[in-house]
Amino acid sequence: MSEFIAPAKPIIGDEERAAVDRVLRSGMVAQGPEVAAFEKEFAEHFVQGRPTVAVNSGTAGLHLGLLAAGVGAGDEVIVPSFTFAATGNSVALTGATPVFVDIEPETFTLDPVAVEASITSRTKGIMPVHLYGHPARMRELQKIAAAHGIALFEDAAQAHGASLDGRPVGTFGAFAMFSLYPTKNMTSGEGGMISAADDTIARTARLLRNQGMERQYENEVIGFNARMTDIHAAIGRVQLTKVDAWTATRQANAAFLDQNLQGVVVPPVADGAVHVYHQYTIRVAEDRDGFVKALKEEHQVGSGVYYPIPNHRLPSLAPYAPGLDLPVTEQAARQVVSLPVHPSLSRDDLERIVTAVNTVAKAGA
Repeated sequence: MSEFIAPAKPIIGDEERAAVDRVLRSGMVAQGPEVAAFEKEFAEHFVQGRPTVAVNSGTAGLHLGLLAAGVGAGDEVIVPSFTFAATGNSVALTGATPVFVDIEPETFTLDPVAVEASITSRTKGIMPVHLYGHPARMRELQKIAAAHGIALFEDAAQAHGASLDGRPVGTFGAFAMFSLYPTKNMTSGEGGMISAADDTIARTARLLRNQGMERQYENEVIGFNARMTDIHAAIGRVQLTKVDAWTATRQANAAFLDQNLQGVVVPPVADGAVHVYHQYTIRVAEDRDGFVKALKEEHQVGSGVYYPIPNHRLPSLAPYAPGLDLPVTEQAARQVVSLPVHPSLSRDDLERIVTAVNTVAKAGA
């Protein structure tokens, strides 16, 4: 039997292990010089040197970023429902209300028309998700935000290195968050990085991550313990030296699938966009779950469904969206399948994926 092709695979090598060992030998394990160096290097690599703040998870990054940007009780933040629950959760955790709106069908990101129709006097900001590694419609969303005098935030959890019109994601909003979870395009083991538009938001985020203090025992605000350890930062620093090559491999793998898959809808890329393929997400018009099962059981090809239950139908977040109808979101939730494109794949693996998808698609046609 053929070896199973995993849908995602973290890559941790000897360099990362050596970096962790270096930190352990140093005796400085909590937030320290490795975190500071990681923040600087990440900023230069991805967000044109904007102030960055490392935290212990992507969710913490969204939560603290929103708080630092002044979001709180009584406010509304417009978000997509077709995303991981952390997007809606982070808004709710501030005391604000997540307002779920529909997506456009091509890129699975916020539909600007739906966004504008949902703006009220309570709208504090718009938070698009650069889903699967494809940038959201930032040109249109920037214009909408400016016209209404509201903020623009970015959930860039899956989009390290993605760009639109030559401008990297993470540089459009008042703040952006990148996740460093193990299955992302690069990892620190666990963690998140906030990219801030100005030093005020960055300083507030630093206070919030560290019990509200910049200097020890001089607590200025009520804060959290959301610090990143030097162990995690050391892993992230090594991964920064590898992520560009991994991204190029993901893009090449995606191009191979684009050229060879049949019977499914492959992911389009918008004009001016650079897609980094955190996920290579196709649409299967009929019996998506049967398709996924056949890939695994008959061909030993793993896949993922991100996301089968939209935020507005989750028991935790549905109270914010009673009776809401988001037809494009619902259709995507029924049809999407993410195929492996991670850098560990061989050419034989890619050919097996093509054969499996084309065979299962033809059988279901």
